[in-house]
Amino acid sequence: MTQIVQSALEEAIRQYQDPYLDQDLFQLKAVKDLTVDNGRVSLTVELGYASSGIAGALRELVGNALENVPGVTSVDISVSQNIRAHEAQKDLPAVAGVRNIIAVASGKGGVGKSTTAVNLALALSAEGARVGILDADIYGPSVGMMLGIPGGTRPKTKDDKYFIPVSAHGIQAMSMAFLTTDKTPMVWRGPMVSGAVQQLLSQTLWNDLDYLVVDMPPGTGDIQLTMAQKVPVNGSVIVTTPQDIALLDCQKGIEMFRKVDIPVLGVVENMSVHICSNCGHEEHLFGEGGGARVADDYDTVLLGQLPLHLTIREQTDGGTPSVIAEPDSEVARRYRDIARRTGALLSRRTRNLTAPIPSISVSDD
Repeated sequence: MTQIVQSALEEAIRQYQDPYLDQDLFQLKAVKDLTVDNGRVSLTVELGYASSGIAGALRELVGNALENVPGVTSVDISVSQNIRAHEAQKDLPAVAGVRNIIAVASGKGGVGKSTTAVNLALALSAEGARVGILDADIYGPSVGMMLGIPGGTRPKTKDDKYFIPVSAHGIQAMSMAFLTTDKTPMVWRGPMVSGAVQQLLSQTLWNDLDYLVVDMPPGTGDIQLTMAQKVPVNGSVIVTTPQDIALLDCQKGIEMFRKVDIPVLGVVENMSVHICSNCGHEEHLFGEGGGARVADDYDTVLLGQLPLHLTIREQTDGGTPSVIAEPDSEVARRYRDIARRTGALLSRRTRNLTAPIPSISVSDD
């Protein structure tokens, strides 16, 4: 029997480069175990971000490379993920039950921020993570409707002090809309809004979340700045359209997060191209390449581009966003790619070793 050389196995594994971090599995410290027994190779890989969508390809590519090593008779590869807590800005204390908070923001309204936030949360969940979403848009909460949560739904409480998040499509959700009625406008000043968001965040019993997606209010005013300073955010995502005026506001959003030391993980360009629902013709109604230019100018990443398509609006308004309604569609595939890229970039952040995140188990008694 041919003697298997350990260095040959390692070299074969190094041929695989993570598609989002451009490093091999050893550089990522993702190889947890590598053993050989009579020609049978066993490999255990653990990625640091929500990544179940690429696990099959990883197994196949690495498996093929290992099978070509002389002496190898069979290969068994186990791929899992371990999403750790990362540092927030200014050492703000973490929220109980939440490992990482991702803020989804936009410099102006009308660019599809909430639609992106909801689909990003669902895509992270589809990639194997435990996910929650907080609707921080107090003046115009829409996350509940987008998730198909019936109007008038009220969260259960525990000890008359804490809210239990509402479950929808496998993720945990909390919104001011669950505490008011559709006909109750929030006529509040900035400090009241910021305080309400912080209360919703801290008084909700989030149950062992890998990621909490926060749908921020649009704009870059006092409310947004105060929230960015007081909510322990691990990374942010800026949503824009290719339109010049939207790109100007996108730049302001990036600058806002940088002023408060929150890393901008990247830019999502929404409505990048219009796809005709009848003939499939593509047309750049709002310009082309704007998101990529902003990402380059500010040394960040274009996380992905999403089309302006009728089904995205219809599915979201109907309470079954694209990732749920058509999980095998091109739109859902793009959202899941954005989710993996976002999680991968966040995994590069410094680990939070000083304040482990306690998990909260919610029971009915």
